[in-house]
Amino acid sequence: MFHNSLLRIRWRDWIQPWIQLDWLLLALPVGLTAFGGIMIRSTEINLGWTDWWQHWIVGSIGLLLALTIARSRYDALIQWKWVIYGVTNFALLAVIFVGTEALGAQRWIAIGGFNVQPSEFAKLGVIITLAALLHDRTADTLPSVFKILAITAVPWALVFLQPDLGTSLVFGAITVGMLYWGNAKIGWLLLMVSPVVATILFSVYLPAWFAWTGLVALFAWRSLPWPWLGALASIVMNLISGRVGSLLWGLLKDYQKERLTTFLNPEQDPLGAGYHLIQSRIAIGSGGLYGRGLYNGTQTQLNFIPEQHTDFIFSAIGEELGFIGAMLVLLAFWLICLRLAIVAQSAKDNFGSLLAIGVLSMLVFQVVVNIGMTIGLAPVTGIPLPWLSYGRSALLTNFIAIGLVESVANHREKRKKY
Repeated sequence: MFHNSLLRIRWRDWIQPWIQLDWLLLALPVGLTAFGGIMIRSTEINLGWTDWWQHWIVGSIGLLLALTIARSRYDALIQWKWVIYGVTNFALLAVIFVGTEALGAQRWIAIGGFNVQPSEFAKLGVIITLAALLHDRTADTLPSVFKILAITAVPWALVFLQPDLGTSLVFGAITVGMLYWGNAKIGWLLLMVSPVVATILFSVYLPAWFAWTGLVALFAWRSLPWPWLGALASIVMNLISGRVGSLLWGLLKDYQKERLTTFLNPEQDPLGAGYHLIQSRIAIGSGGLYGRGLYNGTQTQLNFIPEQHTDFIFSAIGEELGFIGAMLVLLAFWLICLRLAIVAQSAKDNFGSLLAIGVLSMLVFQVVVNIGMTIGLAPVTGIPLPWLSYGRSALLTNFIAIGLVESVANHREKRKKY
């Protein structure tokens, strides 16, 4: 009897540092990582590669990091925000000078025989920095919004110049999500993203540009402190954005231009830029309801889809496990997002809540864009599918992000049940 009581006390003492963890939020990424290794092996089984077990090893390291971070106090990061911001920008700047080039971009730094991608970890640096700033002062005034945009612009520009268009878009999604949670008006957020939309519509379909410009002018008139001046400024801004868009287009690499435009009509270049997308749609469509079975997908096993173990892992899931398998993956992501939102609502302070929203914004954008590009609804931007795609830096980043949110959950003042 005494021995059993002693064991219970020791077990309680051991588990105490993680007593308030959101275990579902932790279990789902672990399950996706394990499943991701299985699917990566399926894409490489005829190639003799061993990325699948590396995926599991890095995932195990990520899990240990997440558990370690979860027991630490997240609010201690507030005083380190500028150090984190400085290290983030320094690492991104170092890529430009000492980075390793591959696939037409210079995004990696070789450390100890491994290629580290600083832009992945930079997403966490931006989330922590913005959360600390919005914790000190909410985005309910235009000067506060401009300050957040100016701070985000530095790492965004460094990532864009690598060039890494996909990650730079993730930075935009993180910023918009955190500004919204930080009390910025929806009209301001619309004005903030309007130049990007105007740049695209001006070159693609001019009538749509006129309609968009009118809508933005209406929002500016209703939400800005100087209605008529704001409306006029928004029109001028959208006009300038449309013209500047052609200049920015010239800064992109040829492969980036093809990725952004080919998804609209991949058949125009079926053996070139459209090949990935065509083969991906064939794979997912052939999976049907139940799929062809693990290791039995024709497109996957015959290696019709290049680099399928990274950006196009969802096509292997759709082909071999079918509609049901794909829906189960989407359900897992939905539950992760739900738990992130619950942690954000129950956090004890604004900093913790903003951390959870920043991670939520990052994951939602990556999942939507990655799955969208595999089925032809979004351009191919090189954004990996969290915990499923092979990529060591991305996998570690996602686990560290979950660790930060688990720290927020673990240090809530009172356990909440849902």
